[in-house]
Amino acid sequence: MGKYKIKTLNGISESGLEKFGQNFEVGEKMDAPHGIILRSASLHEMEFPDSLHCIARAGAGVNNIPVDKCAEKGIVVFNTPGANANAVKELAIAAMLLSSRKIVEGINWTRSLTGDDVPKQVEKGKAQFVGPEIRDKKLGVIGLGAIGVMVANAAVNMEMDVYGYDPYISVDHAWGLSRSVKKANDLKKVFKHCDYITLHIPLTDETKGMLNKEAFAQMKEGVRIINLSRGELVNDADMIDALEAGIVSEYVTDFPNEKMINVPGVIPVPHLGASTPESENNCAVMAVLQTKDFLENGNIRNSVNFPVCDMGISIVKHRLTIAHKNIPKMLGQISAVLAEQGTNIANMINRSRGDYAYTMVDLEEEITDENVKRIKDIAGVLKVRVI
Repeated sequence: MGKYKIKTLNGISESGLEKFGQNFEVGEKMDAPHGIILRSASLHEMEFPDSLHCIARAGAGVNNIPVDKCAEKGIVVFNTPGANANAVKELAIAAMLLSSRKIVEGINWTRSLTGDDVPKQVEKGKAQFVGPEIRDKKLGVIGLGAIGVMVANAAVNMEMDVYGYDPYISVDHAWGLSRSVKKANDLKKVFKHCDYITLHIPLTDETKGMLNKEAFAQMKEGVRIINLSRGELVNDADMIDALEAGIVSEYVTDFPNEKMINVPGVIPVPHLGASTPESENNCAVMAVLQTKDFLENGNIRNSVNFPVCDMGISIVKHRLTIAHKNIPKMLGQISAVLAEQGTNIANMINRSRGDYAYTMVDLEEEITDENVKRIKDIAGVLKVRVI
């Protein structure tokens, strides 16, 4: 086919977009795009054209994308897990220090000083900003994905006593976790023992409001909480009560809202978790390369709604890709259409994920338009492409 069209909805790093190369047309104003790359723009009200094959989020969270709606249309949604992990890790370490040493309060107080004896005023008033060191304190890391593992390991290197909780930790992330991190089998252990708690989990129906009055009631008095994941993980009203009661001494949130910005004990950070040039470049490059590989070769990596499926670069001229429901007899029906045409299958792979599946077929002869339509008409088939 001709050039692939890519629509961008946010300021995507040029160092990423240039990875597309000459076979792609990229811009904010693009009719009938084959792919969309975005950061935080919401797609929940967007009508997706039939031309659209994939959406790539330059970041980890996909709350701004209607993932289920996309799956029903056979649109593959990518994210970029780990690309901004170091940026968030560094902010998490900074957040622990900010919550301990009253640095923000101290700076604001110092800037309010007047007169020609500022040094004397500083020495007289600095005692009000005394705060503990983090070394030898207990840190609970909830969520041991790419970011959580990096935070846990960094805290170990800073001589903290680290507890990690994640019942769904992947083998790869487990391999990367320091042996010094203690396994917490349940959240009660984290709440009971930890001086600091940092959240690194996605927002789901199960995790929404997980830090609430019941959770705070189990926590160590004076705990400091870091939330660089999603604001809705914490029940704001219950957090305010916990701060007033002294259960929580400081709450650092990267998702400030009108309820929290002026609450004593809250350190509102203006969503800076991934706001580094390195992170933005990493996310853009990863999103672009995944989109490019999918459109040119049909391969899927880091999708949130379809399975990992990779056959590399095709060694034959024709590759057929089919997004479909994960239902019985699908492969048999696809193979039957190809067999009737007398087309030889050089290579084939099928993978499933929940309710959805993806099939790739390398063909030694070109499939006819009629048979492409026959495959599209199979019940449960969502989208068919010939590359």
